[in-house]
Amino acid sequence: MSVYLLILTTTLCTITGQLILKRAVTALKPLLQSGPIDFLIGAAFSPLVIAALSLQVLGYVAWLFVLSKSQLAVAFALSGSSFYLLMAVASWYFFGERLGPSQWFGLVLISVGVVLVTISHPAPGAA
Repeated sequence: MSVYLLILTTTLCTITGQLILKRAVTALKPLLQSGPIDFLIGAAFSPLVIAALSLQVLGYVAWLFVLSKSQLAVAFALSGSSFYLLMAVASWYFFGERLGPSQWFGLVLISVGVVLVTISHPAPGAA
């Protein structure tokens, strides 16, 4: 399997897991009024929290294979940059969250930095 596909798998598992976790926490907010223990117990038995954690574990399994085939700095930069951009779009789409122009500019700068990191090193899998 291509290391790029594994990086994408890790990134998508993380993003999807975080989106599910945000939805779960929003549903569990009323439990905070009873105290943090009730909130944590509710979270521990929430099907959404369990699904989010399962996706995170799947992402970590894919990441193990990424680390076996690629340089950590390059793989992490690729995953991180795509994570920031995709999460910004997904949080806007699913939760109506908005970023300002300076925040988008920061995301563009991160992406430019990733391009510089990846073009200065051998391709993933060449480690």
